[in-house]
Parts: sequence; structure tokens; C-alpha cells
Amino acid sequence: MDKLKLQSFDVIGSNIQKIQQLFPNCVTERLSKDGKPELAIDFEKLQAELSNDIIAEGEERYQFTWPDKRVANRLANIPTTMTLRPCREESVDFDHTQNLYIEGDNLDVLKVLRETYLGKVKIIYIDPPYNTGNDFVYNDNFAQSRDKFEETNGLFDEEGNQIIDPMQRNTESNGRFHTDWLNMIYPRLKVARDLLEEDGAIFISIDENEHSNLLSVMNEIFGEANYVDSIVWDKKASAKGVPPQSMMVNVHEYIVVYCKSLEFKFIGEKRDAEKDGFKNPDNDPRGPWRESNIKSTIKPIEDAFTIIDPNTGKQYTNTWAFSKESLEKMISEGRILWKESLPKQKEFMYEMTNENKAIKSSWGVFDAQSTTVYLKHLIPEVKFDNPKPINLMSYLVEVTLGKDSTILDFFSGSATTAHAIMKLNAEDGGNRKFIMVQLPELTDEKSEAYKAGYKNICEIGKERIRRAGKKIKEENKDKVGIEKLDTGFRVLKLDTSNMEDVYYTPQEFTPQSLFNENVKSDRTSEDLLFQVMLDLGIELSVKIETRQMAGKMVHFVDDNYLVACFDREVNETTITEIAKLKPVYFVMRDASAANDNVIDNFEQIFHHYSPDTNCRII
Repeated sequence: MDKLKLQSFDVIGSNIQKIQQLFPNCVTERLSKDGKPELAIDFEKLQAELSNDIIAEGEERYQFTWPDKRVANRLANIPTTMTLRPCREESVDFDHTQNLYIEGDNLDVLKVLRETYLGKVKIIYIDPPYNTGNDFVYNDNFAQSRDKFEETNGLFDEEGNQIIDPMQRNTESNGRFHTDWLNMIYPRLKVARDLLEEDGAIFISIDENEHSNLLSVMNEIFGEANYVDSIVWDKKASAKGVPPQSMMVNVHEYIVVYCKSLEFKFIGEKRDAEKDGFKNPDNDPRGPWRESNIKSTIKPIEDAFTIIDPNTGKQYTNTWAFSKESLEKMISEGRILWKESLPKQKEFMYEMTNENKAIKSSWGVFDAQSTTVYLKHLIPEVKFDNPKPINLMSYLVEVTLGKDSTILDFFSGSATTAHAIMKLNAEDGGNRKFIMVQLPELTDEKSEAYKAGYKNICEIGKERIRRAGKKIKEENKDKVGIEKLDTGFRVLKLDTSNMEDVYYTPQEFTPQSLFNENVKSDRTSEDLLFQVMLDLGIELSVKIETRQMAGKMVHFVDDNYLVACFDREVNETTITEIAKLKPVYFVMRDASAANDNVIDNFEQIFHHYSPDTNCRII
């Protein structure tokens, strides 16, 4: 039986394999730091394969860079052994929901999710810190090239201890104001790209402070050709209040959009006959229509020709958007509206080739005040500062996300995205799923939220989903099928591996210690199950059942796709019953076997009853 690796996707190893397929002569072997042979790239040969003229070191070229960029890039590729532990008591409808709420540093969470959700997420939306001078940015311990700066700028005390928090306030007095923000956002976006479907896209809320830098980062990670637009939306409708020195009030923010590939397109807005100007005042049997221009605005005057109103004989000479033959056919079909100065055409609603219409890149006003009032009634004990408008997020989801797709938000904050998903699903009967990721950032001890028991922002986000889901169902209680609306979520918490260090580096331990327990004492069988699911690429929202078989607790994931047993004293009877079910995967602990005979007979039992089952141990 093969042993599970129980660590995140090895990006560098995968990239070496891709290069080996294209240029096998560029891959060689070398000894690793622990003296074992490993594959490596011969960069001199690779350069020769890729270019006749190699760019020399220091040679001028177009590039976007900042201090520690290489460290940020490497950080995205370093595998992690961290895992996600389920928390049933904080979840809602754990056994049936398809939604996830994940607590932990989003970079590590994204790495943990990368292999399982590779190419499976349709839309990513994030609302990262805007870097306004008061925001917190994640401190990923960029040590290289910072030493001298930190020595002279008070980031360490006299004994050399770091005096910045894992969440550090990035003020403009910080000499690395933009650098720290870029080092925070770069590796997260790099990992996030891997999770998108080929026709997926990422939407990033941002304001003027880092808009230009964000575009440069995204051009590098996603490619300039995959830039869709910077959507503009207004926070308020007017410039009331004391005017600034410049006499211009900034009322807008951006949502920067990049696609994974050019296969992406917006769903668009649903057509509405009345709102879109379709009427039928003359009872035309072809149905509602609206006026549309037939004059060309781009053709030269030399292309002008004359059309004649058959009822009055009046002539109209101009440059037209249609050929003479097409216009004559439109005249015969009664499609032309003969106006005094310039004819127009009847554009019929039934002829619209797409049931939806294109959207504009300017989305108008979305006032957060109504959301603030709504949340005040929903969770009175919490004061929400500048929450994203629910109707903004609902609109974004409506015009981008299909009814059975998944959205990921890895700066989920107060969980506005999850709220919007549930609200829209209730309205149109959709089955959209969400994955929320949030660092459990501590709330201010002086705040009303903290006094009410919300010790971190995750507690607020989870409670909002609980109450919003309940309220949405109450408001739609008379709607057919509302009882099927998924307002639940599985809570998962980022933690160190379930396995002791000896599992990953047995060569560093004494022979005697190799026989010690390799699973941490505080971990449950369900903890082990979720780490196994991640390792095998099984989505964390699939159905899970637990049943007794021959006196042992056995987990069934996605029916019989994965069967796992982590109990002690597992004998041939249990193994035989499981093998008869013919699962795709079977996983057990190496310490689960009741005796050596079980290990000896294990493969023979599966070979007899289920030869196609992939058996793994931890």
C-alpha cells in the first residue's frame, strides 16, 4: 500500500515535470540538502532552448518589481503540511450543506485547497485591505533584504525581538508602505489563479491607493490579455459635506476584473421589456419593439445612398448602417419608422439572440448606508464599519455566476459574499455555493462586539450567515421549494498537520522513535478524514456518512468513493466487509491493524473482492 503524502501541492515539482515534458535535456539530477537524489533544472540549457539572445543580468528591460518580490514569489510555491480541521459545533447543517467557512491565514488556506480545488472555482471575489494608511496587512515574515531597513526603523527591540504583529498596521510613515502591501497580495493572487476554472474570473475591490500597483501585479500573474476591465461603482450619489482642498470629492471605487482565459464572459443582465424600452403601441403581431438607429456613424459620405418612404414618396439620403438590399427588405417588412428628419427601425424583443443583455463597466450608486441599517437590525450588538453593500454583491453574483457554480472569497470579512449568495439563490432558485476564508483577526476589547462575545471577526461572519440565512427563509416562507435553500456551512479551521514530524521526516529520528504514534494525540478520526480528503483531491463539501462495521467506525465519503477507518484493532472481518463494497479509495492507519496477519492478508483480501480499489495508509 502507498503512503499518503499529507501536504499541499508541490508547485515547483510540478513545474519541473512540465519542463521535462517539453525539454527533457534540460532536466538533470542532483543531491538535495538531505543527500537524496532529486530532479533539477539546468538553466543554461533551458536558456539556450528558449532564446537565441539571452538577456544579460542587469540589462535594461520592462519589468515591475519591488523589494522582496522574489521572496513573495517563492512563498507562493512552498508546500505546506498544514491542514483543515472540521468544527461541527460551529457549523450549520454540517452533514448536508455544500458551503464552507474556513478560518485561518488565507495564504496557507489557499495552498491547502490548491490541489483539491484546482480549476474548480468559477468566480473569486476579494475585498483586500486597501492600504489607506490605516489598514492591516498580513505579515508573511519577509526576512531577506529587510534586515538593514528594520535595524534602522524600529521594527526590533534592543534584544533583537520583532515588535510587529502578524497583522501589522501599514501606515504611510512606513518606508515600505507599498512594498508591504505588494508582498502581502502577490503570493495570494498567484496561488488563487490556480483555483479558477478556465472560463473563470477574479474580481478585486480596490480604491485609488493601490489600483495602479494592483493592475501591474495582475498583468504579471494573469497576463495583460486577460484584463477585462476596472468596474467603477459609486459609494454615494453627491459630493455633499465640506469640500476638500482639490474641490473634487472621490465617490467611487473599483472592482478590477481579470479572467483565467478568454473563454470567460459575463452572464449579463436579464432583459426586461419595460425597463429596456420595448413596447407595442401599434399592436404589431411580432410583439414588443423599440426604436433603433439605422444611420451609420462611421461610413464615409461617399457611401451614402437614398431610400424612399413608400407611403409618401419622401426621399432620405444618408450613410446607413445596412446595405441597400437589407434596407429594401426591411422596408417591405414594415420595419422602418419614417420620421420627419431621419428614419429609424423597429428592433423586436423576440429577435434578441441572447436572453440577457450586456452590462456596463460603470455600475452606478450602491449606498452602504442601507446595508449598515439592515445589519444593525440583524446583529444589533455589532457595529459594522463600511460593509460592502449587499445589493452590490448580489448584482455582481447575478451577472457573473451561474446557478450551480462556486464563488470563493478569501478576504471574507463580515461575510457579505455569503449573504448575497443565499439571497440570490432564494430569489431565483439557484444552487450557488460559497467558500469563505477569513483570518480570525481579534476584535477590539473595547468594542461592543467583543463585549457581546465576538472575540474575532470570524465569529461575526459566522453569526451573520446564521442569522441572514434564517431571515431569508422567513421572508420567503411561502415560496415553493424554499425549504431546500442551503443556508448552512461547514466550519473548517486551519491548523498544523494531524501527523507528528516523524511522519514527514523519518530519517531525522532514531530507529526506536519510528515505532511511536505518528498521529497527534489531540486529533480525531474526522480530523484525519479531512486531511485525507485534501490529499486525495476530494472536495470538502461532499456528503460524509459514518457507520459501524464489525464494531469499528467507518467513514463513507461521497457514497463509496472513499472509505476510511482509523480505529484500533481492525481485523480481517472489517477489511473484508469494506472490500466487498468496492470503494474507489480505502484509507487506514498503519497502526490500525489488530496484528501482523491483518497487514499480511490486507492486499490479498482487496485483490480478491475489489482489485481496482486504491489502498492507502497514513
